[in-house]
Amino acid sequence: MIRVTILVPEASVLQAVADPRYLFESVNRFLAEAGRPAPFAVELVGDAQAIQVNDGTFTIHPDRLLSEAGDTDLIIVPALSGDLGEAISRNAALRPYIRRQYERGAEVASLCLGAFLLASTGLLDGKSCSTHWGFAHEFRRRFPAVHLLDGGIVTEAEGIYTSGGGLSYWNMLLHLVEKHVDRATAIRAAKYFAVDIDRSTQSAFAIFQGQKEHNDVAVLRAQSYIEKHVAERIAVDALASLVSLSRRTFERRFKEATHYSVLHYVSRVKVEVAKRQFESSRKTVSEVMYDVGYSDNNSFRSIFKRMTGLTPAAYRSRYQRGGR
Repeated sequence: MIRVTILVPEASVLQAVADPRYLFESVNRFLAEAGRPAPFAVELVGDAQAIQVNDGTFTIHPDRLLSEAGDTDLIIVPALSGDLGEAISRNAALRPYIRRQYERGAEVASLCLGAFLLASTGLLDGKSCSTHWGFAHEFRRRFPAVHLLDGGIVTEAEGIYTSGGGLSYWNMLLHLVEKHVDRATAIRAAKYFAVDIDRSTQSAFAIFQGQKEHNDVAVLRAQSYIEKHVAERIAVDALASLVSLSRRTFERRFKEATHYSVLHYVSRVKVEVAKRQFESSRKTVSEVMYDVGYSDNNSFRSIFKRMTGLTPAAYRSRYQRGGR
């Protein structure tokens, strides 16, 4: 039997504690109905007998205190909420337990913003990771040694799993069921909970806002220009000249400030504008393509799909105002 420990951090999200327990216990029930042994032994572990979550709206009473917790096979680190720096500090007592269990062979899986607590243990250093797309800049600022994947749903590296934003953690939980039980059981659970089991990216849900939490005035000026001239072809040389920098210096400073190359940033801004037009207007794909400065359909389609996981036509069909 696989021992599953779901941690209950302070300032965590109720659903990210309850949902994993519900899933693993449901899998136990599915298999019991089929005359098979239950694969998971699940318990909630916290550092206090009563832990407030969802900004104090709810209280969780763990099955076992952290001081009483024994060895486990799989640790689930739920999503955090509120001020993430404060949440990490308030849960410092959990970090040694996570490290100790991992070092003795347990797997560790973080849900959404639980990646912040997991990364604070140092276990993600040098590894790839996913978290909520809306907190990517803050994550990179806090944990520069971790390779954050843009738009990732599930990452797996050396027994450590992370998931993307919001309900993306269901995909990771199903991945764990498939790994520890079998594919058929994971599919049954996916159908039961109405989850797309093979969704591989959260990019279609991401809203690109740029990275402007820096003090490089030249880069900020270039970012503003890009956003105001989205319908034009924007050359790197022209941007460098605009801010009175050599191309090499400009590209270096832009990457340092935003974490993106200049051309990738330009493409992200254009695709974000295209997404908003598909969502709020009845424009055709070609009309939107021209509005954001592209003239070649294949090029636009390729870039759009790479950044959202969907073709322009598929995105328009899914999100256009008034339904499909």
